[in-house]
Amino acid sequence: MDAPVVEVGGLRVVRGGRLVLDGVSFTIPAGQVTGLLGPSGCGKTTLMRAIMGVQIVAGGTVDVLGLPAGSPGLRSRVGYVTQAAAVYGDLSVRDNVRYFARMLGAPGSDADRVINEVGLDDYAGQLVGRLSGGQRERVSLATALLGKPELLVLDEPTVGVDPVLRRDLWARFRELAAAGATLLVSSHVMDEAARCDRLLLMREGRLLADDTPDALLARTGTTTVEEAFLALIEDTVPA
Repeated sequence: MDAPVVEVGGLRVVRGGRLVLDGVSFTIPAGQVTGLLGPSGCGKTTLMRAIMGVQIVAGGTVDVLGLPAGSPGLRSRVGYVTQAAAVYGDLSVRDNVRYFARMLGAPGSDADRVINEVGLDDYAGQLVGRLSGGQRERVSLATALLGKPELLVLDEPTVGVDPVLRRDLWARFRELAAAGATLLVSSHVMDEAARCDRLLLMREGRLLADDTPDALLARTGTTTVEEAFLALIEDTVPA
């Protein structure tokens, strides 16, 4: 059996004197799309930052591709899309992607490839600052796809995009997983859960469930992930 791509053990994070992550533990297998779901403020972004090695932690361990999170050797092997588009507004789409390609040492042909993959061919020459919020998110996603990373960490990548593009992006995520990449995709939209191989359900800094969508529904006797999530909350609330 392949080693997990991500291993998190007893992770604790304190920010501003508040416990944001409280003993979170899980593994992410290779070649799957794992959904990280939960309401805003439950700790999803903090957890992703910890996996990327950019979050100060109070305790626990985070290993990625067999190395401690944030190790220099991971820089070209992991792609990351933050909630806020991390691109330059005064550069065109193409120049942004080419700049990040040079930073990663990716071939120049990669820029055109990833721009096409996120559906921005018609906007390649436009300044990013003139694009819509959803289009800027796609530019960020394009930079994360450079070099064909082994792990993609995507923090709410479908926020602000129209339903057609949302469908197309998820189809692309499935294609990447089928080609061997591993994806961790966060969302607060419960209906995206059905598109994932496994689900991590979070609430108030704790992991409520780590299971496949079908197993989660069977376990809770519900028909939707949203109903399952509510059932799990009721089970954990003291009487």
